[in-house]
Amino acid sequence: MALTGRAGLLALLGALAVGLLAPAWWGLVLMTGLLVVLVCVDVALAGSVRALHLDRSGDVAVRLGEPATVSLRVGNGSGRRVRGRVRDAWPPSAGATRQRHALDVPPGESRQVVTTMRPTRRGDRFAHRVTIRALGPLGIAGRQGSHEVPWRVRVLPPFTSRKHLPSKLARLRQLDGRASVMIRGQGTEFDSLREYVVGDDVRSIDWRASARAADVMVRTWRPERDRRILLVLDTGRTSAGRVGDAPRLDAAMDAALLLAALASRAGDRVDLLAYDRRVRARVEGVTGSELLPALVEAMAPLEPTLVEPDYAGLVSTVLARMSRQSLVVLLTGLDATPVREGLLPSLPMLVRRHRVIVASVGDPRVDAMAAGRGDAEAVYDAAAAERARAERDQVGELLSRRGVEVVDGSPAELPPMLADRYLALKAAGRL
Repeated sequence: MALTGRAGLLALLGALAVGLLAPAWWGLVLMTGLLVVLVCVDVALAGSVRALHLDRSGDVAVRLGEPATVSLRVGNGSGRRVRGRVRDAWPPSAGATRQRHALDVPPGESRQVVTTMRPTRRGDRFAHRVTIRALGPLGIAGRQGSHEVPWRVRVLPPFTSRKHLPSKLARLRQLDGRASVMIRGQGTEFDSLREYVVGDDVRSIDWRASARAADVMVRTWRPERDRRILLVLDTGRTSAGRVGDAPRLDAAMDAALLLAALASRAGDRVDLLAYDRRVRARVEGVTGSELLPALVEAMAPLEPTLVEPDYAGLVSTVLARMSRQSLVVLLTGLDATPVREGLLPSLPMLVRRHRVIVASVGDPRVDAMAAGRGDAEAVYDAAAAERARAERDQVGELLSRRGVEVVDGSPAELPPMLADRYLALKAAGRL
């Protein structure tokens, strides 16, 4: 049962009327009795909340930062009109702009209310219960009940680095034989012959073809296709650290999506593995236009886990799934202790069989702190920032000595830097 603001108004009017006709204590008794009678009548005549039938429709997936709408249909199967309010509850991170709606459903009919939301976090957002308050004809009381109407909106990674894709694809076209590329390596294959021009590598001169022609001829090469690339997302403790308004894991996902889009257009096969102490997500054998949707769908529900990653288990999992030489891109942190104690002992087995890139998300606030000299506190902050940068540089040097390519950049810089490193490997014939 629910009371509204009208009850106070009626009580006041009743008190005035009864107070003029009876002593004070009799007036109070009569006023209370009158109010109870009115409330009981209003509750008895209110529409039934239990007889309502509810179902949902609308968006089931949306990119982070974009709007989504979910409709709630309320059907009245009773013989009385249901008039009142409905609350469609969602978690705060769903970003629902309005959760309470007016409701007026005649008998045998249905009405629809729409909730518009703009999620503020990636992942699955689930609807809570729907609460309906049906008022009586006097509007001073009514009935209230809740219904479970399940619905899930999956908030996908935003892929903000997509803006870099056209420029990277233009460079890829140069490496792909549409323009002459004078390279030779284990990852290249013969393309065609053309005349020598100043600046060409003399090692690419084809002397036999030159003897048959009137000019010096050189070979052009193009990168091989159908190479395998494994993107490994570390979902352990360090991926939970926030850089700006988002965890490091989100920035790593953005870099992985740009590289996947680029490598797919280059004709390479891209797989995904998310791991901390066990496999959290996996995408294998998906190619073409289905690759990016599959990656986005697999990444969307991932959340960092507050445990140290098991690098030995990660390397074993990679080696068990990748039999031929591949490019393994490990998106993880460059924190000194986890790398020295966990990753470095396991690297030799991985580097012997695969080419490895370690990509890490740096915090631009560290660079800002390192430049501070305003007061004593800023100087101490700058010293701490310089020490943190020195430790990251030392870890990067340790990885480089073991044959690992290291890419370290801020959330905005890492995706294009990682794509450039992939293209450089292609251009050098090392992939």
